[in-house]
Amino acid sequence: MVVPVIDFSKLDGAERAETMAQIADGCENWGFFQLVNHGIPLELLDRVKKVCSESYRLREAAFRVSEPVRTLEALVEAERRGEAVAPVDDMDWEDIFYLHDDNQWPSDPPAFKETMREYRAELKKLAERVMEAMDENLGLDKGRMKAAFTSDGLHAPFFGTKVSHYPPCPRPDLVTGLRAHTDAGGVILLFQDDKVGGLEVLKDGEWLDVQPLADAIVVNTGDQVEVLSNGRYRSAWHRVLPMRNGNRRSIASFYNPAFEAAIAPAVADQGGAAASAYPEFVFGDYMDVYSKHKFEAKEPRFEAVKAPKTASA
Repeated sequence: MVVPVIDFSKLDGAERAETMAQIADGCENWGFFQLVNHGIPLELLDRVKKVCSESYRLREAAFRVSEPVRTLEALVEAERRGEAVAPVDDMDWEDIFYLHDDNQWPSDPPAFKETMREYRAELKKLAERVMEAMDENLGLDKGRMKAAFTSDGLHAPFFGTKVSHYPPCPRPDLVTGLRAHTDAGGVILLFQDDKVGGLEVLKDGEWLDVQPLADAIVVNTGDQVEVLSNGRYRSAWHRVLPMRNGNRRSIASFYNPAFEAAIAPAVADQGGAAASAYPEFVFGDYMDVYSKHKFEAKEPRFEAVKAPKTASA
């Protein structure tokens, strides 16, 4: 099995119905799919690759003395002394930084800020088009998902970008690239490395490669889309394996609800009953729980935000 690949340009043509069905399959049965011909200029994607790779080169020396590297070196040294060692299960072999509207962005290389501003604007528009397709497939009014994320326009959605590199790892048996998890938010759009693999999605109890594909955008659904769809769309478990060779580049953008937004099922359950499979909660409250339990089962996270934080007298 391979993760579905969808030609997004056909959404507006004679093959619209088939394309919508492919999106529905990706959301319902995978939680992951790849978009090609998505409308983002390939020249812009080439610039994104360049500035992000250059940015990592400026950070590479710091990664070599980072905690993951020091921890792995200590394990290897202990092994050489004949001691029994166990893989580290609470640390990730990655170099990361975040971009959003209110934080400080790298100023070197000089083209980084302009390129990534342009890229993020394109990704945000693409995310909203994908969300509108989800609305239609779920039988919701156009813009319903965006309205939920923004409290009907009262708040801006949170749109963040995580720039990651997974450098070559000499002992991938002792560390993880990125631990298995589901994403907390809404719609995630990933521009992954087109040569170095390592990303896997859990499908029917089996870990499957999310195959590198040049100039594609990988889409996956987060926990909030699962809630809004009342479980019809499931956020998928995924992970990144460390690789001995190659420096994996990964640029993930998250179209998430505003922290003030109230999230609740917008779709009735399959029996037509009132939507009640998931609680209503404020996204910021969910993030408080998620930040402490990201790599654990998601069901207890939903349960934890079911009741109000303070009980009435």
